[in-house]
Amino acid sequence: MPSELPPVDQWQPKLSGDIDMVIKADGTWLHEGGEIKRSKLVRLFSTILRREENEYFLVTPVEKWRLQVEDQPFTVVLIEAKNHDDKTVIRMITNTGDEFPLDSHHVLKQDQHEAPKVHVRANMYARLNRNAFYTLAGMATEREGQFYVTSNGIEFNIG
Repeated sequence: MPSELPPVDQWQPKLSGDIDMVIKADGTWLHEGGEIKRSKLVRLFSTILRREENEYFLVTPVEKWRLQVEDQPFTVVLIEAKNHDDKTVIRMITNTGDEFPLDSHHVLKQDQHEAPKVHVRANMYARLNRNAFYTLAGMATEREGQFYVTSNGIEFNIG
């Protein structure tokens, strides 16, 4: 993830309207029904994405377009574990190129009947895809019928 994202939270343009864009539950971005296949374009759009209550917008200093998000706007596609200063650090990588450690700023949440999701930025989350979830499950330890992973010294319940 780039160190500096555009300050979309500071931009307050009026609503320009709805754009025919959908982020599918599997992380695929569609525009006018067709898949956006250029990963750099998806990455660019993801950097100007903002959530307000339960709606998502692409925001610039002068425009604000509402788009549809089926589940979460990001999808974790890869998980890596590395040892750092005698602690295991679990690193998440999303379909849009965001990279971050599982820690107190990027908390894992387990919904009762859904795959886990992790906080990415602002009030937006990423759902773990199947491969990422199985990778995470392989790192888990079982205690009293529940499974946990530890990253940066913080324990997260994964179910």
